[in-house]
Amino acid sequence: MLLGVPPPSGPPATEPIGLHLARTAKAMNRALDDALAEAGGSLPVWLILVSLKGRHHGAQRELAGELGIEGPTLTHHLNKMEAAGLVSRQRDPRDRRAHLVELTAAGDAMFSGLFETVVAFDRRVRTGFTDDEIAALGHALDRLRANVTSAPAVEGT
Repeated sequence: MLLGVPPPSGPPATEPIGLHLARTAKAMNRALDDALAEAGGSLPVWLILVSLKGRHHGAQRELAGELGIEGPTLTHHLNKMEAAGLVSRQRDPRDRRAHLVELTAAGDAMFSGLFETVVAFDRRVRTGFTDDEIAALGHALDRLRANVTSAPAVEGT
């Protein structure tokens, strides 16, 4: 008995939305990672490339925060990407403890190749949905994120 409330007598009538969303997100991530692997990449590599493409220089610590991953995990991926010639790292002259990460020409070319894969994957995901349904889904996902990260979104937004 939690807080004086008896447990439910059986399973909920519908799957909790958080569980449904988590399962869907895992399936989407697996499918996107598979598509990227066929093109010679991976989901972590794509996320790093996209983040770096969006700005000229980036501190490795800021990159980890933006991607929502631990520093050692990012270091592991960056080591592989650096060895493959996709990124370069150098010490920040203003803070010798920090590393700046930047795309190389090969990294930029990898981004362009994987971008086509991501666009094709997005077309696949949107199959059977109208533009209005996609917009409504985007709004619903924004509201769900707001509900778990901050004050709930205003109804009707």
